[in-house]
Amino acid sequence: MAVAVRAIAAAALKVRAIISNVGPGATHTILPRGGEDPRSVPGTHAAAILLDAMRDAPVASYLDALDGAEVSLDPQGTLAVAVHPLDGISNIDINAALGTIFSVLPARHGGSESSFLQTGRRQLAAGFFVYGPQLGLALTLGNGTHVFVFSASMGVFVQAWDSCAIPPDANEYAINASNYRHWNRAVRLYIDDCLSGVEGPRHSDFDMRWGASLVAHIYRILMRGGIYLEPADNRKGFSQGRLGLIHQANPIAMLVEHAGGRATDAIDDILDRIPDTIDQRTPLVCGSVGEVDRIARYHTDPSLIAERAPLFGNRGLFRH
Repeated sequence: MAVAVRAIAAAALKVRAIISNVGPGATHTILPRGGEDPRSVPGTHAAAILLDAMRDAPVASYLDALDGAEVSLDPQGTLAVAVHPLDGISNIDINAALGTIFSVLPARHGGSESSFLQTGRRQLAAGFFVYGPQLGLALTLGNGTHVFVFSASMGVFVQAWDSCAIPPDANEYAINASNYRHWNRAVRLYIDDCLSGVEGPRHSDFDMRWGASLVAHIYRILMRGGIYLEPADNRKGFSQGRLGLIHQANPIAMLVEHAGGRATDAIDDILDRIPDTIDQRTPLVCGSVGEVDRIARYHTDPSLIAERAPLFGNRGLFRH
C-alpha cells in the first residue's frame, strides 16, 4: 500500500506542474484538441498521469471519475485504487484551490463483482492533495488523519500536523446557497436556523463559506472544524446527490471519521453504504459531529431539537 500512496504523491507533483501551466500567462500552456473544452484539458492530463503512476504499483484495478470505466492493471496486484483526478476544475479560471482525491481498497480476485462495489469501511487508505498556495496532502491509513505539506527545498512531503482533531461543535458551514429553492425542507430549516444568528433558535452567529472545491472545504474543516453540506435536491439528476460515492464521498468520509468527525448522506453514515454501481452518486454532510448529528435530526424528527419552539419565528403555521 505504501508503494501505491508514494506513486500517487509523485503523480500529484506532476499534476501540480500541469495546473501551473494552464492559462494565457503560462510558458508551456497545454492546448486543447479540436472541439475540446479547454477547461477539461488539465483533468484529462491529470487522469493520464495518475493511471500511468498506478502501473508501477501493486494495483489490480483502477478507476477514475473522468473516464468512469474500471481498468485492469496488475493481475497479481492486491489493491484497487479509485481517484478523482482534478476536483474543483472550474477554479482554474479564478486561480483558486483544486485537488486530487484517492481511495485505496483491497482488490477482489476470482469473481465477477467489481473491487469498487465495497463499503467505505473496507478502505485501506484515503486521502487528497490540495493544489493551493501550498501543496498539501491529507492522508489516513486507518489510524488518525495526518496532514503533510510539500517542501520544495527538501523535495519531500513533510508532516505538518500529527493527527487532526475536528472539534465536535462548529459555527461555520459550507453549502452552495444558490440552490436553496431546490433543497428539501429539512436542509432549508437547518440553514434558516443558522442564518437567524443569536436572535434565532441556535442562539449563535454562523459564518458561511463556499467555493467549487470539495478538498478545499474539507482541508479547512480538518484544520479548524466546521461542516460541509452537499445535499440531494429536486433538480433533474440530483435526487441522489451530486458527489461520486466511490471517488469522492468515501475517501472524504474516512478522512473525516479518523479525525474525529462524522460523514453521512444526511441521515446514515456514508461508509456503511454499499455502492450499486461504480458511478453511484450520494449526498454528503460531514464535519463536526454535533452539527452532522443535528442535521440528521432535522431530517428524521425536527421536533426533537429542544432549542427550537414549535412556533418559533417564521417556523409558524403560515410557513410551508
